[in-house]
Order: sequence, then C-alpha cells, then structure tokens
Amino acid sequence: MNANDLPLSPAVDYRTAPERWRHWRLSVDGGVATLSLDVAEDAGLRPGYKLKLNSYDLGVDIELHDAIQRVRFEHPSVRTVVITSLKDRVFCSGANIFMLGVSSHAWKVNFCKFTNETRNGLEDSSRDGGLRFLAAVNGACAGGGYELALACDEILLVDDRSSAVSLPEVPLLGVLPGTGGLTRLTDKRHVRHDLADVFCTTSEGVRGQRAKDWRLVDHLAKPAQFSQAVAERAAALGADSWRPADAIGVALAPLARTDRADGVDYRHVSVSIDRDARHATFVVRAPDAPQPDSVEAIVAAGCDWYPLALARELDDAILSMRTNALDIGTWVLTTEGRADAVLGVDATLARHADHWLVRETTGFLRRTFARLDVSSRTLFALVQPGSCFAGSFLELALAADRIYMKSQPDAPDSAARLTVTDVNFGTLPMVDGRSRLARRFHDEAAALDAVRAVRGQALDAVQAEALGLVTAAPDDLDWDDEIRLALEARAALSPDALTGLEANLRFGGRETLWTRIFGRLSAWQNWIFIRPNAVGEDGALKVYGSGRRARFDADRV
Repeated sequence: MNANDLPLSPAVDYRTAPERWRHWRLSVDGGVATLSLDVAEDAGLRPGYKLKLNSYDLGVDIELHDAIQRVRFEHPSVRTVVITSLKDRVFCSGANIFMLGVSSHAWKVNFCKFTNETRNGLEDSSRDGGLRFLAAVNGACAGGGYELALACDEILLVDDRSSAVSLPEVPLLGVLPGTGGLTRLTDKRHVRHDLADVFCTTSEGVRGQRAKDWRLVDHLAKPAQFSQAVAERAAALGADSWRPADAIGVALAPLARTDRADGVDYRHVSVSIDRDARHATFVVRAPDAPQPDSVEAIVAAGCDWYPLALARELDDAILSMRTNALDIGTWVLTTEGRADAVLGVDATLARHADHWLVRETTGFLRRTFARLDVSSRTLFALVQPGSCFAGSFLELALAADRIYMKSQPDAPDSAARLTVTDVNFGTLPMVDGRSRLARRFHDEAAALDAVRAVRGQALDAVQAEALGLVTAAPDDLDWDDEIRLALEARAALSPDALTGLEANLRFGGRETLWTRIFGRLSAWQNWIFIRPNAVGEDGALKVYGSGRRARFDADRV
C-alpha cells in the first residue's frame, strides 16, 4: 500500500459509547476513575495494519475522548483520572507506525489534530474542571504514549530497570512527536533544552532515576509498591478539587443525527454543503422553548439541557466535517432564533456557574468553540435579519476570519443586530486562553473599552462596523453579490496557502504552549509529513519495520 491507499470512506463517526469500546476499560472507585488501555490489535479503524503493543489510531483516540466526556458528566464525584495499561510491560507505544505509513497526508494531519485536542482537553479539565490526571506508566512508554502522559498533571513511572519513556520519532521515523511532546517537555515540564535534545534523538529512551532527574517523570515506584503509589498520588492530586463527592451524574444518551447527501442535521445544528461551490453553511439555532432556571431543573433535563445538547451537536458537526469533507474549504457560520433566548441561557450559566454540571457544560462549550480556532477551514460569519449573534453565540462570529453584517438603514426595526456581553471577555476563550475580542483588538485597551461600554446593547451594522466588530456591512442591494464574490474568491485560492494564512492570523500576538502546538509544531509536522526524508519510497516512515535503511537527502532546507 502507498501513502494514498488508506481509504477515506466510509465516513468516520465520532459517536461511540462504552458498550462499543474496543480499546479502553473504565472503572470508578469513589473519587478515582481508572482508564486502562488494552488495545485490540485487530480492531483498527481502517484495514492495513495491526495495533500492536498498545499502539493507537484515530479509533482508539475517539474512544478516549468519549471516555473522558463520560467521566466529566456521568461521574461528577471523580476527582482524579488514572490512565494506565492492562498490557504486560507496555504502557503505550504511541501512534501506530504502520497506520501512519499507509495513511494519506490529510488523514495523518487530521489524526494528529484530533489527538492534540484530546490531550489539550485533559489540561483544560485540570485547569478549569477540577479533574486531575495521573499517568501510571507501568511499562514501556514511547512516542504518542509518552505525549499522552505529558498531558497529565503527573507521571508515575514503574522503576523496574526496563520501563522507559521515549520520543523516538526523529531517529526512527524522520518525523516529529506530533501531539505536543517537544513543547510540553520545555514549556510545561521545563526540561533543559540540551537534555531534551539528547532525549528526542535517542530511540531507546530514559528510565528510572535519570528520567526523574531530567524532569521527564515526576515519581518512581518499584513494582511491588506501584499500586500503592498510584493510589496515594491519585488521592493527593484530587484533594483540592471542587468536584462534588455525592452528586449524581448525567447520562450522555446517544446523539441523534440525520445524515443527508448534502449535509447533516441535529436538533439545534444543521450543516448544508454546496459541493460545486466548495462551502458549507452551519446553522446554529437558539432555544425555541422556555429553559430551566434552577439547578434541580437543569439536572433533571440531563443531556437534553439546551447548552449541553448544543455543545454535543456542534462538536460532532465540526469533527465530522473536518474529517469527512476535506474538499469543503469554507464554512459559513450563521445563527437563527431570538437573541434574548441565547442571552437567557448565558444568564443561567453565569448564575449557576459554581454547580458542577453548569461548569462542565461551560467547559464543553469552551472546548467546542476552540475547535473552530484550530480548524484548517476558512470561516465566514454572516449576520443577517433573524440572526442571534449575542453573547455566547457571538463567539461563533468572533472565531471567524471575516464577519459580514447586513446593513438595513431603511428598516431599522427588522435590521440585523449583534450583542456583546460579559461572556465575550473571557468566559469562552480560545485554546491559548485569550478572549476572541482581545485577539481581535490585540489587547488594545481603547478598542476593548469602547466595546465594553456597549455591553448588552443590540448593535446595528453601522454601530458594529464603527466599533470594529465586523469586517464589512453591505446593504440590501449589495449583500448577495458581495457574499457570493467573497465565497468565489476564497474558493479560487490555494487551500494550502489559506491553511497557513489562517493559522498565523488567528493566533497573532503572544505565544503560548498551545499556540506553539497548533501553530509552530503543526506547521513543521505538516511540512515534514510531505518530505521524501519521511514519506518518500526510502523515507524513514515508509521503510520502518522492513529491514531497509532510510535514505536521506542531506541538504538542509
């Protein structure tokens, strides 16, 4: 098989449930959940490879994402998640190399992106969700397996004289650790750059006391004391968590979705695809019925509670479109419904922000909106009559590369409006922790103060344009032509150039661990994935396991 042989159909479905998991086992004991990796070798998502040595593919990570979601919502008493392995002497050998070898370039990149987001989600839940993570490394831990451990709050390594941590991608495969390994070594664990250089160019890895001395792990335990050490560290990590000890969780029922040849429909979200024009229109709808106000009613609503249902639907829509519609390069973001209904939901989220279910739902919305920021698609938002870009829904527009707002000076009563609220100043930040307004105005106080002064006001196109909140405000006569020309012009440009352009512009300003992962690291890995030194006929990734030596072009580029 060559690099383009791995099929892209049938479509990848990100919906799953514990009864369908093939690779993970979840157990809960009081405040500690244990997620054990036990990969089924013959249960890869696509044919052409075996998942040996607890290696993983996209299917394994889809299950991990689902498992963490279920801990968040179905087991609110859990304060620490222990991630470990059921395989003897193997924690995780990382992304399956043979899967990467037979995958298309797009598949590799999307796989790395989703895996990145899943690992970032662990850190997001630790930072804001009161959920701590302990990697109980009870065997060899390599590549993406170590990157999963790095995303945890602490790493406990069994000190059995053989188990080691390693990032062997450079010496063995001619690529980089693809899910944040390099960045977390330096920015998170503060490993000295010279030691990190040695570590990342040594395929056999580092074990025992040296791994701890180099800050590659936090704790060591002999095999006989390993279980006790895991229990002690899990308890210590969760000691200061706000998650309640006696709350009853909310079951995440199967997500209802209707697939069409030209799109997909959920209750609150629809996506319609124009394949000839290569764009898709997302419609996100405000609630159309009264919403619960008390925490008792919110819990009773369960996964049908509007903001939680919306987060699940929008998350699935983004993931499905990213993976299954590669040629649809522009996403048009629209909303429908009453702005006051959106603001009412936002007010409920703010009023009960300390309740575990409300807090977890806000976190889910935050992570879902952040998927837009890192999606390699052009995002245009259209603010029209009937739109409800207010508060949390305004974040959809602020995530876009351009915002077009229809101007109707002759019909002020029915004109399009948008509303800024406190939500837009940091409640649902981007993956780098900044609000989208702060990103938009480069943290300039005067511009942000001007927007802050009109919080709660329904702004028309003239006001929004004057404040810099929209890109353009065509009137009724020009609207259709201007939008059509903008979409046609975008479709005529190089998708590769647009991916680079958008990623750079979306994360302007200060650099963080997460912008380095989704910007610098992703860009370099994307480039390396198409270079012959990695994926040519004699490239390191292609010849791995064949007994042949890789042949490199020695020129530095």
